[in-house]
Amino acid sequence: MDTAILVIYGAALALLAGFGVHRYFLLYLYVRHRAETPRARALPSPAPRVTVQLPVYNEMYVVERLIRAACAIDYPADRLEIQVIDDSTDETSEIVRRLCEEERVRGRDVVHIRRGARDGFKAGALAAGLERARGEYVAIFDADFVPPPGILRAVVPYFEDERLGMAQVRWGHLNRSYSLLTQLQSIFLDGHFVIEQTARNRSGRFFNFNGTAGIWRRRAIEDAGGWQHDTLTEDLDLSYRAQLRGWRFLYLPHLVAPAELPVEMRAFKTQQHRWVKGSIQTARKLLPRILLSPIPWRVKLESVLHLSNNLAYVAMIAPSVLILPVLAVGRRLQIDWHLLAFGYFVLFFSATASVASFYVVAQREILPDWRARIRYLPPLMALGVGLSVNNARAVLEGLFERGREFVRTPKYAIVSQRDGWRDKRYVNRVDPLGVVEVLLAAYFIVVLVYTLRHGLLLFVPFAVLFLCGFLYVGGLSLFEHLGRPALRGGRVAPSP
Repeated sequence: MDTAILVIYGAALALLAGFGVHRYFLLYLYVRHRAETPRARALPSPAPRVTVQLPVYNEMYVVERLIRAACAIDYPADRLEIQVIDDSTDETSEIVRRLCEEERVRGRDVVHIRRGARDGFKAGALAAGLERARGEYVAIFDADFVPPPGILRAVVPYFEDERLGMAQVRWGHLNRSYSLLTQLQSIFLDGHFVIEQTARNRSGRFFNFNGTAGIWRRRAIEDAGGWQHDTLTEDLDLSYRAQLRGWRFLYLPHLVAPAELPVEMRAFKTQQHRWVKGSIQTARKLLPRILLSPIPWRVKLESVLHLSNNLAYVAMIAPSVLILPVLAVGRRLQIDWHLLAFGYFVLFFSATASVASFYVVAQREILPDWRARIRYLPPLMALGVGLSVNNARAVLEGLFERGREFVRTPKYAIVSQRDGWRDKRYVNRVDPLGVVEVLLAAYFIVVLVYTLRHGLLLFVPFAVLFLCGFLYVGGLSLFEHLGRPALRGGRVAPSP
């Protein structure tokens, strides 16, 4: 048993270190290829017809912002169609109906699509809209986004390449400075959009459409088998199927579409759970096809790492739970503490240092005040640790379940610190994992005391990081639920 504990603990740290090495490799690819900026082109004349799809579901606070921005897009009016694909069950539908009527009076081609049932969730909505779409190209924007006016004129010309199936732009952040949570989320997303997407695309590897703020060639969607809802990440699924069919993708990081970040910890965890679970479902579905395909081995390898990298959250649970047993085993077997601590430190540093460098480079590339944001790195790593229970659960569900309900992330039109959300609708369900996370924080208090008493100073950063991460994620999840006041004059609506 003692040997098994040490082996499991070491294997988990080695796996985390391996994913850390992969981050270094993505950084290398980014630095090597970042200067290879795609050449801008002029919009052809006549402009191709574009359909803008706006899938919404119970978005009463942000739907007007979305529709107004979509209707303000600078593109020939006779070549632009806007679909609001509305599956709402609340007053959002009435707001959409009114806005569409107003915009049609102003000369915009806006259609309000209502389905009889929410079959297939977002994938089903996009497929239903595609059946009625008149555009050769399809631009998609989720409810939390604000499409910039020049987005179509900037992106559509790249489709002069007949094999270009999709072009993705970078996500911006409307409320980056709202709170510590939104600051940390923005850094997480910047790492993905600045480093990962650029590195994969410009080095000739597969990368994915992010579900919104991108434009598809309609023929590529249809050729790849269309939108399917047997995973929770229909965007990732379709992306890989299209690229396996030979369609080329393009990432345009110099173009930015701003979006609202979740301001609640529970909403953020719900979003993370959906993304992680869906990526594992997509891995189950497509990895056999990817491995048997004739694409180059380097593309296969990166695809495997991309689709499976969330397994790191499961690996993170082992050091969390086993740290005290490992220390106890070390005492029983009279293992040299310095040797054990040094081995731990090397593996742990390999995993954490790569995270730090990854996100520092991302911030340096896009923000003039990037040095001021270095102070967020410790809480950023703590947040990643704190999410491990939530996301490990999503991994396990993804390994054994297909599809399931698409739980969307509530939006409240939160942009500045003057905006509040506690008296608004769309409350997330109570998060039972918050209790588990707080208990793990208590466990790491014991670990911290143990390491200090026995002079195991190299273990102290590990204990502090995990303590802070679990306490922040779990404590905030519970506090948000307990601290939310009842609404005056009405019932608080549960999150769908």
